[in-house]
Amino acid sequence: MYMDKITEAISHFVGLFEITLEQARLRKAYDEFKAAQAVEEETPELASQTVNVDAGYNLKDFVPSIEYSPVPPKLVLSTPWSDFQFVPPDIPAIPQPDVAYPGFLPPPEAYPMGSAPSRLILPHIEPPGSVAVLINQEVRLSDNDYTGAGGHGLKFSPAAADHAAEMATLLGAAADLSPIDDLEMPGSSEEIVAVIKTAGERLNGYPEETDGEADVFVVKADVIEGTYVNGQSVDEAPKLDDHLPEKHRRAEDEDEEEEAEQPSYTPGSGSIDIDVSVELEAGGNLLVNSVAMANNWLQSPVCAVMGDHVELNAIIQINVSCDSDLVSSSINGWGLNATDPTQGFNIAMFKRIDPSAEAAASQAKQGDFPKHWVVTEVEGDLLIMNWIQQYTFMMDNDVSVLSSSGVKTLVTAGANTAANDISLDELGFNYDLIVVGGNIYDANIIHQLNVLLDNDLIGAVDGFQTTGQGAASTSDNLLWNQANIVNYGAGDRFEAMSEAYRKACESLQNGKADLSDILGDGPFAGIGAIRVLYISGDILNLQYIKQTTILGDSDQVALAMNALAHPEADWTISTGTNSLVNYAYIADVDSTGKTYVGGGIYSDEILIQAELISTGPDLGGQNPDVLVNEAVAFLDDDMLAPEASQNGVYPSLVPETYSDPMQSVLA
Repeated sequence: MYMDKITEAISHFVGLFEITLEQARLRKAYDEFKAAQAVEEETPELASQTVNVDAGYNLKDFVPSIEYSPVPPKLVLSTPWSDFQFVPPDIPAIPQPDVAYPGFLPPPEAYPMGSAPSRLILPHIEPPGSVAVLINQEVRLSDNDYTGAGGHGLKFSPAAADHAAEMATLLGAAADLSPIDDLEMPGSSEEIVAVIKTAGERLNGYPEETDGEADVFVVKADVIEGTYVNGQSVDEAPKLDDHLPEKHRRAEDEDEEEEAEQPSYTPGSGSIDIDVSVELEAGGNLLVNSVAMANNWLQSPVCAVMGDHVELNAIIQINVSCDSDLVSSSINGWGLNATDPTQGFNIAMFKRIDPSAEAAASQAKQGDFPKHWVVTEVEGDLLIMNWIQQYTFMMDNDVSVLSSSGVKTLVTAGANTAANDISLDELGFNYDLIVVGGNIYDANIIHQLNVLLDNDLIGAVDGFQTTGQGAASTSDNLLWNQANIVNYGAGDRFEAMSEAYRKACESLQNGKADLSDILGDGPFAGIGAIRVLYISGDILNLQYIKQTTILGDSDQVALAMNALAHPEADWTISTGTNSLVNYAYIADVDSTGKTYVGGGIYSDEILIQAELISTGPDLGGQNPDVLVNEAVAFLDDDMLAPEASQNGVYPSLVPETYSDPMQSVLA
């Protein structure tokens, strides 16, 4: 049938539309078919394999050197047959010199009659250099917050406490307990000797019994062995993780994250159940000073010193705290955390590792004694000094006025973390013999101090009440000092210098370097040629660590009612739970064998552990509710004006700069 052009165009369009629509339907059906087919296909399980991990290795003490004796190879000797004969030519020997070459040739009497030695080419050894590490780390933080939360419509302006004077009093009391708190960093060899002598004299003169309020424990001896905790000898030191507050402990699984609590919704009720609560964290600060240091700059199995040998190992640990709180009687039913008072720990360990038994076993396996030596010299003094000071100072005196507005309120005004950390390993030089023309001064000193001021005030405004659960914690602080001094070398290694060693030392001083008389000493067995270090002056070895941690966390909290009261709210108030931690470890490598001394031997090891718990200022049994109500005032419109809030200065700063302006409904 013939159609006009317009009808034909419309028919053509309708046909194309139907074709396109059918293609879309087929595509949809095909996609659904393929998806259903993919679901029916069985997915193969992933291959898994159980891996057994065994980490049953116990860490041993610090070992400055490890001797390695390779297993001898298995050789099969065979003698091939040959008619060839080789006769080497005669090589004339080097004629005997008139003067022995120190370090290259043994003396003439060491050779049989008629024999002549051959020249030995011994390696050149580098002399050590002095090392001085001076580190001063400081962390200073001031976090004095003013917080107003809820619709209470109040201004809290407590009387300004003289925290600076109270802290100065505690610091003065701590300084009186330490005989060496004012040692200054030396700048020369003479000053290093003066510091060591001054510290030794003051520590030796420190009285073993004191009449003050502090609990002081003192031990003085030539050698101290063992672990002491708060003046008591124990077999094993307590672990820090067992005493840290839970919020400061390391998580067992760092990848495991706690899911945030979401408001619960009851279907059909048309409402959401909201956790009505108020939580304040005004403490919870963590302050840490940590030093781990290993001094292995210079060591030898034998040491000979012409002068005196002076050794001093000292640990001074002091904990000073003041935790006098005023808490409203209206929250006594909250389960006040009075069962977790502030704890102080002073933990000190002195340990000596004696390698002489291992050295004796090694000598028994060795063969002949050496016949040669090589000498390197240091002119003047050899200095090995590490002077490390760490200071952590934090002030976190918060002022808060809180009420429940029918929601979950969380205020964090503390929970600060400050840390100083040092890890230092000094790896230097090893010799077979060290000869010192002067004296040896060897001192390891650790000084640790914790000072805490935590005088809190928690009071209730008139009319405050709550039917919800409550918990308050104003204490539960931890003061932790832990120090370890490990000397690698026996305490009884000292002997008076024999005549043979005296002659050898004098020979080095005169420039002749004739060591033939001491080559048969036991520690030299099995050594081809001994390496000798000669120091014409003194060895000055001073390791000094001073750690000071100071925290002021005196918080003032006012508990009030909201304009629309919500007495069903749960309350959690924490103004304590602070942790002050000092940790220091020194591993000092001394002579690993014998030390021959031509002069005097002076050895002192001293431990001082002190704890002072101050009762703080005399508050006269004041009622915290009365103090709070005297410092609380209702706001008016003028106080809410921006001009007034801009001029506010702590502690009279009004909270409305940060709070809900709807609090003016009570004005």
